[in-house]
Amino acid sequence: MATEGDRPQADQPKREQRTALLSAVAVFAVLLLAVGGAIWMTSDVPSDREAPESAEAAADHRPLLIHLGDSYASGAGTTPLVEDSPFQCQRSSRNFGQLTAKKRDLRVLDVTCAGATSDDFYQEQYDGVAPQLDAVTEAADYVTLTIGGNDSAIYTVMVGECTRLAADDPTGAPCRTTVGGTPFRQIAETRKSVERALRDIRARAPHAGILIAGYPWLMPATTACRPAVGVADGDVAYVHRVQAALNDAIAEAAAAAGATFVDMSTRSVGHEACAPRGTRWIEPQIGADSPIVMHPNALGQQAIADAVAGHLR
Repeated sequence: MATEGDRPQADQPKREQRTALLSAVAVFAVLLLAVGGAIWMTSDVPSDREAPESAEAAADHRPLLIHLGDSYASGAGTTPLVEDSPFQCQRSSRNFGQLTAKKRDLRVLDVTCAGATSDDFYQEQYDGVAPQLDAVTEAADYVTLTIGGNDSAIYTVMVGECTRLAADDPTGAPCRTTVGGTPFRQIAETRKSVERALRDIRARAPHAGILIAGYPWLMPATTACRPAVGVADGDVAYVHRVQAALNDAIAEAAAAAGATFVDMSTRSVGHEACAPRGTRWIEPQIGADSPIVMHPNALGQQAIADAVAGHLR
């Protein structure tokens, strides 16, 4: 990972956002961005800047699926990881892009990376982790992704900050009171960023089917489930509204850019982090089966893959 001193001063807002993200991870393990920090700094960390493809790979004429996006796309917390992939990206061999490719007998080029924002489609996220758009070419038959949840640290606020505030007011609505309408204003900007990314994917892969998945519900619409998820009683509906607004914004961006939005909201009802093991698609903060909480587990990744595969032409 590039040191802060290596980044230009113009990137100060991005640095502050990443700092907030890492702080939330340390407390809530929302994203695995702080694990193995010493490893990230070594020279032998696997890189996405790989050697030219092998003759065997070049001879594979199956349709190509390119998989992009953040930790929901990378499958963070679901093992095993893709062999020789950058550790900090937490790129699972059972993420929904990988599973979709397997289901439809496609080649897959997976450059997902935990913690990615739409900006990381255009800039190096970590040393050796190239801008994700670099992977997109005219050879793509399909492009799959999730993106937008980390933009403006929306998910960090909804999970991390709302949980922190609930400690002193578990039956009230401290997050709604403190944060208010800020996430909704940020989501309006996120819509623009996601649309830009989707348009640029289209420009690079003009013949590809582009499928962007929405985020499965984190929590039920009105019911708290502490301690599994530490959001206060009065903030459950607020968190749900923010997530709904984010998914709506992503759907609008997809429509404007000529991409397909794969809606996970209806499918994921009853499979939120509050549901029991074996039913839930999202791992809770307490009692999780993964170190990466409030993220899709193997069942969740499979559910997204099934939904995405159903849209492939």
